[in-house]
Amino acid sequence: MDSSFIRPGADASRARREASAAPPRRWRTWLFGRPLPTADAPHQAIGKAVGLAVFSSDALSSTAYATQEMMMILAVAGTAALGRVFPISIAIAVLLAIVTISYEQTIHAYPGGGGAYIVARDNLGELPAQVAGAALLMDYILTVAVSVSSGVAQVVSAFPVLFSHRTALSVALVLFVMVVNLRGVKESGRVFAVPTYFFVFTMYLTVGVAFVRHAVFGLGTVPDPPPLEVGETQALGLFLLLHAFSSGTTALTGVEAISNGIPAFREPRSQNAGITLLWMSTILGTLFLGISYLAGVIGAVPSEHETVISQLARTTFGGRGSLYLATIAATTLILVMAANTAYADFPRLGALQAADGFLPRQLTYRGSRLVFSRGIVLLALIASTLIVVFDASVTGLIPLYAIGVFLSFTLSQAGMVHRW
Repeated sequence: MDSSFIRPGADASRARREASAAPPRRWRTWLFGRPLPTADAPHQAIGKAVGLAVFSSDALSSTAYATQEMMMILAVAGTAALGRVFPISIAIAVLLAIVTISYEQTIHAYPGGGGAYIVARDNLGELPAQVAGAALLMDYILTVAVSVSSGVAQVVSAFPVLFSHRTALSVALVLFVMVVNLRGVKESGRVFAVPTYFFVFTMYLTVGVAFVRHAVFGLGTVPDPPPLEVGETQALGLFLLLHAFSSGTTALTGVEAISNGIPAFREPRSQNAGITLLWMSTILGTLFLGISYLAGVIGAVPSEHETVISQLARTTFGGRGSLYLATIAATTLILVMAANTAYADFPRLGALQAADGFLPRQLTYRGSRLVFSRGIVLLALIASTLIVVFDASVTGLIPLYAIGVFLSFTLSQAGMVHRW
């Protein structure tokens, strides 16, 4: 340090020691970006288009596995039971409309962020709020584990040689999304916007071409389908139908994310968040119903070795050509990026509960990029552990998923009923 720039009377040797003691931050700057001043927080807000990518990727991506998980349950009653997939999907679509209307009202009632935790705390009391918060935190953890595992399953469908490496690939992708989110909300939104819209385009293209071929030429059935993987057979009864319904309702996961993430939107926040929620639900509902209907048309087979999406794309485009690979790539990307919804909301919810004294206070601290970095890292570690324990099996993880999703939905809507 040039001593001519030291204030008169200052200890030059002390100034030199302080300057030399500052550790170089080059690797952190390269990995996470330059530190942001707190005053930049308002400029990190996002619009509707980026908001759809940041907060809707979880819900939209669930169309890639919800139909398959219903089929997995019904398959134990024989192939004839698979014909019940589409009627169950219609019931789930009706439930989606109800939940969407509920959260659209929640968004306007709680413009500062109104997920199940906030709504339950304000209207039902502390104990229901903590139950809702715990359910949501579990939901976000499983969102990361299920979405990433399902994304790797799409890759394995196209390249079966990777099946034995699916756990390692899943953990690597979880860590990748963690690093992207540690760079900040605005940056992660830009990164994830392209995969989200690429997925929407390719899935509408796949479903649209399939419907045209089915109406005009006849779509046919899946060529060389994977073997049907069924354990002990059961009779098709009410319990099995309800089990399939609960597995299919994973299509609704992520609907609450926008109501939790209202503070991330630009002003007018409630209006922008509400419009984004309606966009998301419309896309989700149409794709889910289309995939469920077409799965029955082509005679898709639920399998751990090839996904229903892969079978649909392969049948629609006549093999594993460029359009098939584009569909698989888009589905893989949206499933991996769906974890971003959890990375956006888990740290915020964790910070709220920590501020209320129910989680460690460290979760309330923002990192140099104005994100709750400790919550992001904690989410990645727990999700990776679950992936390893369940060997990246979507079917194994799904039963844990439904509990948290609908517990939080129920408490949130009960709170809104009490409020009105």
